[in-house]
Amino acid sequence: MYKFFFRLVFKRMDPEQAHYTAFRWIRLAARIPVLRTFVAAVLAPRYKELRTEALGLRMHGPFGLAAGFDKNAVAIDGMAMLGFDHIEIGTVTGEPQPGNPKQRLFRLVADRALINRMGFNNEGSAAVAARLASRNPVFRTTVGVNIGKTKVVPEAEAAADYVKSTERLAAHADYLVVNVSSPNTPGLRNLQATESLRPLLTAVREAADRTVTSRRVPLLVKIAPDLADEDVDAVADLAVELGLDGIIATNTTIAREGLRSAPELVAETGGLSGAPLKERSLAVLSRLYARVGTRITLVGVGGVESAEDAWQRILAGATLVQGYSAFIYEGPFYARAIHKGLAARLAASPYATLAEAVGAETRKKAAL
Repeated sequence: MYKFFFRLVFKRMDPEQAHYTAFRWIRLAARIPVLRTFVAAVLAPRYKELRTEALGLRMHGPFGLAAGFDKNAVAIDGMAMLGFDHIEIGTVTGEPQPGNPKQRLFRLVADRALINRMGFNNEGSAAVAARLASRNPVFRTTVGVNIGKTKVVPEAEAAADYVKSTERLAAHADYLVVNVSSPNTPGLRNLQATESLRPLLTAVREAADRTVTSRRVPLLVKIAPDLADEDVDAVADLAVELGLDGIIATNTTIAREGLRSAPELVAETGGLSGAPLKERSLAVLSRLYARVGTRITLVGVGGVESAEDAWQRILAGATLVQGYSAFIYEGPFYARAIHKGLAARLAASPYATLAEAVGAETRKKAAL
């Protein structure tokens, strides 16, 4: 049904307009008590065997919504209603910004992919913090907050900008993510170099600890799939050295190899997400797990279209898995299908729990 509707309606709309239209419907449904209860019962059934502990947090399952969909924390209950076990809002910047000029979002339907150059369009950390502070949750869910650099802030002053957002948002976050891997903010990916990343992460960690004294706010970093293998290793080593809580692998890619969509679409600048990212994202995740093992939590994202994709991320080393682009193509039953398929795969596997399955395939390859 959804795929027919997608072809008939959404495919004909501007991608960004379609996004906001769907967004409004989701938010509206979440405001109507009887409707949201019914929708959650259908789309968000719970599987006890999928219950997950990660980052010191207990979640209904391992599958969450990646950052980028709900930039301003306006639809947390709506996305929880659709079955996502955790919601990562943002990317939020220190100051509000409109993002890049439109058109800035493109569908590559033939590749089941998206290209975006949104440019961290968001209301800014002060507005998002106020919204999170006044939130009265309907559904219990884990909320991550993804923070990035304000575009006009020079690279040399990036740490102060991240600290500003941290001081405003840490108290409202179940976990924090430092995004240094979007290709759509000039110079941002330069911050992935360890000589820049070390002081940045140290400053954010100190700010989070200074701001929230009643608990430790888990801190993760999100990296690009375009890093060379030796740079992936360097980030992994740095994360362990600094006592980071996790790494999210991966953000969007600037690579364009092997795409089948029209050349004029493929030529659009921005980050590519969706199915074409699957292989590289999985490879980065597996490499990270081989390097860090169970010392930090890994989150697998990029090209997760199905329960099998999510299962492969878990076997490669991900404790948590996220999706976004496939939601556009799969529709509201996306999270339900992931959960149902994961439960079936776990039952058919030799593993008693999901935690036991995490990294099993990577460990097996290392033993050969």
